[in-house]
Amino acid sequence: MAKDKKKTADKAEAEAAQAVVGEKNTAENENIPGGEENSEVKKDERDEEIALLKAQLSEANDKLLRTVAEYDNFRKRSAKEKEAIYSDSKTDIIGKLLPVVDNFERAAAAQSELESYKKGIEMTVSQLLQVFTSLGVEAFGEKGEQFDPNIHNGVMHIDDENLGENTIADVYAKGYKMGDRVIRHATVIVAN
Repeated sequence: MAKDKKKTADKAEAEAAQAVVGEKNTAENENIPGGEENSEVKKDERDEEIALLKAQLSEANDKLLRTVAEYDNFRKRSAKEKEAIYSDSKTDIIGKLLPVVDNFERAAAAQSELESYKKGIEMTVSQLLQVFTSLGVEAFGEKGEQFDPNIHNGVMHIDDENLGENTIADVYAKGYKMGDRVIRHATVIVAN
């Protein structure tokens, strides 16, 4: 019996000691990592980090989209510039060939006793004008057309009752244009 009392007393002491340790552990769990309060703090920190990463991702995505748009604009602008350079160089070359065409036309209009010579000149002029046509070049400035100061260069003014108001009476040099672009203005005499 005394042994039983002693065992019971030892058991009660052990349970009391365990209860004290349990209360101490519970109190410590609230203040140490892994406790309930700390897990909420960690969760808040993770949420903040996730929000920060989402913001950085959104910013990087925005920069990428802007870069792609800028590249697309650059590509389109470069294509337009290349086309403009091609068009400019083509009109420059044609502009330099126009005096040669004028000289051939004068030679074809001149009187010559050699029919083969005259025919050769006319064929050369015809071939040059065909090349110009294939490149999209058009001649303008013929007698009887209406004078347009945008495409004609009036060097003289005459009075002629047979011609209408602002009519081209004579042409010194034909004008040439490619599309809407004037390569050379027609040099003309304007009537009335």
